[in-house]
Amino acid sequence: MKKLAIITSHPIQYNAPMFRLLAQRGRIHVRVFYTWGQTKEGEVYDPDFQKAFRWDIPLLDGYEHEFIHNLSENPGAGHFRGIINRDLIPRIDAFQPDALLVFGWSFHSHLKAIRHYSGHLPILFRGDSNLLDEQPGFTLRKGLRRIFLRWLYRHVDTALYTGAANRAYYKKAGMADKQLVFAPHAVDNTRFTDPDGQLQQQADAWRSELGIPPGALVFLFAGKLEPKKDPLLLLDAFLGLTDSKAWLVIAGNGVLEEQLKAKAAGHPRILFTGFRNQREMPVLYRVADVFVLPSRGPGETWGLSVNEAMASGRAVIVSDRCGCAADLVHKNGFIISAGNKSELFMALNYFFQNPQAAREMGVQGLQVVASCDIPVVASVVETVVCN
Repeated sequence: MKKLAIITSHPIQYNAPMFRLLAQRGRIHVRVFYTWGQTKEGEVYDPDFQKAFRWDIPLLDGYEHEFIHNLSENPGAGHFRGIINRDLIPRIDAFQPDALLVFGWSFHSHLKAIRHYSGHLPILFRGDSNLLDEQPGFTLRKGLRRIFLRWLYRHVDTALYTGAANRAYYKKAGMADKQLVFAPHAVDNTRFTDPDGQLQQQADAWRSELGIPPGALVFLFAGKLEPKKDPLLLLDAFLGLTDSKAWLVIAGNGVLEEQLKAKAAGHPRILFTGFRNQREMPVLYRVADVFVLPSRGPGETWGLSVNEAMASGRAVIVSDRCGCAADLVHKNGFIISAGNKSELFMALNYFFQNPQAAREMGVQGLQVVASCDIPVVASVVETVVCN
């Protein structure tokens, strides 16, 4: 059996299901090396949420893993020197892998491992960068970055690209078509399905507790309340709706929280629920009829909350700065220009003019996201490693 060593910073809810499935299927022998050793106990401080938290679903069950001691004086996943490991390469060598899968290069140890194993092991790379925020024209900084990226990706054998925008990024960085293999950005869709209707019953009860009347049309923002995701634009556009059936739920914490609450000024149909953990998310999405991610960037490389909302059968509105837009949003929602309040207002208002639209688009979204699932990604990884 081929052995695959996986390098990633810390356990997250999006990757753990794939690691677990690869181990369960047993077609390759997988071991995950977590390089941010301080996260071993499961608690992570997120500066964007402005709080420390631990996910309430299991992230380490069902697959082999090791936590590597992080020597960084300022540990974290937000900067290059936030992850520095002395023991990473020796621990990988002890595993004797046949291939290496690296999640992200922008940490000291991850880049060092890519360089160390280049030419000795097949290197698979997983990231979701894109060029959606890139401004036209030449700058020295852009030119230097392009040179660096071309040098970097010469050390990578296969990039598992997440979608169209990510593929264009790799092509611009000099990778050849034969090096690019599609592995769609995915969440564990099964966690968001509702075969017996229990999740919708819980959502209906939650709506009642929140004071949302039957027949209301509810829009949802769920994520970090930060400028990149632009919840202020959504709030501004929503305030233009005068229909008493229009409700907005904002779930999350972050630097914009107080500003948002001040702007809402006690509006009776704008509700703030605060941060919600993972077990609540399949219900939270069903509290709403339409999920909205109006990000203006920079750095909204995908938007996996859109996958989750679609897997929950919700219609979506996303901005063109979301990496997922071109791949996921077709007949199941709207793509608006980032920062364009009038376009967002028209998208919101459309659902009042077309009462069945949210439900119909939710069904369309389920069909789209069905092809973006964890087993699909796992199969791609197995094929690349075994060939």
